[in-house]
Amino acid sequence: MLEKVKKSLETSPVVKKGEYDYFVNPISDGVPAMNPELLNELTGSIIKHVNLDVDKIVAIEAMGIHLATALSLKTNIPFVVIRKRQYNLEGEHEIFQKTGYGSSNLYINDLKAGEKIILIDDVVSTGGTLISTLNALKDLKIDIKTAIAVIEKGKGKPLVEKETGVPIVTIVKLDVVDGKVVIEKTIED
Repeated sequence: MLEKVKKSLETSPVVKKGEYDYFVNPISDGVPAMNPELLNELTGSIIKHVNLDVDKIVAIEAMGIHLATALSLKTNIPFVVIRKRQYNLEGEHEIFQKTGYGSSNLYINDLKAGEKIILIDDVVSTGGTLISTLNALKDLKIDIKTAIAVIEKGKGKPLVEKETGVPIVTIVKLDVVDGKVVIEKTIED
């Protein structure tokens, strides 16, 4: 399983952003075009391996949105997006996030204390986005059942788990070696 996902990742172009090796893939960047078969493989794997007894799926803008949408369509669980834009709605909460290649603010809306959620994002590499987001959700007393980072690259996953106490499920673990994406393992292995 995950053969189309693995092939898509292994053929990803790699670009440098400073010292950071950044792979370009439809799962993590929306380019080139997303083949629906990739989303079907990913959501099938998530449904198979993650307890989805939750009230909401929570996605981080931008690249968690298509993943949450696909998962929501297959499970009938509603989803909400943590946005990069402030709306000044009642109960909105602001998060500062710092990643390996930038920093910005994110905004949480439509989540209430006690709601059971899974958080989904495209990649965990440095862990900056997930650490700040998970800690903010915990401060809001949201019941985080698990977090999903579809792709694991680098040392971010254990750092996120240590800093937040939240288990991170990854579907594919990879590295960039000599300018090429190398799959180290998948959740199906």
